[in-house]
Amino acid sequence: MLFAPLSTTMNINQRRPSFQAFEKFLGDVVKTPSSVYSFKQTETGYTLDIDVPGVSKEQLQIQIEDQFVRIQSLPEVSRKYNFYFEMPQVLDSTQCSAKLDLGVLHLTLSSKKPAVVSNTLTIE
Repeated sequence: MLFAPLSTTMNINQRRPSFQAFEKFLGDVVKTPSSVYSFKQTETGYTLDIDVPGVSKEQLQIQIEDQFVRIQSLPEVSRKYNFYFEMPQVLDSTQCSAKLDLGVLHLTLSSKKPAVVSNTLTIE
């Protein structure tokens, strides 16, 4: 149990040093989803970097279907990961690539080019 009394003269927007230390401790212990991955849009698609320490490339499975990307660890692995992303555009799974380097999974996801269908009409 944590007890931190507030001073009556303390500004409500001012944080106590002990509370700042506690927030830093919690931030180091519990990673928020935004600190686990980074997402960037490129000219040809997207890049996605995900922290997955403690697993090898053989222990991860990546599935790409339309605009959905699912990354998960295999069931027999001690570290469990399960990420699911919905991209803004449909992906070309044949042009996507993945690389695992020092516990960070680097995904390069290519967007599928929309098929342009053009017809010439004759005027009657």
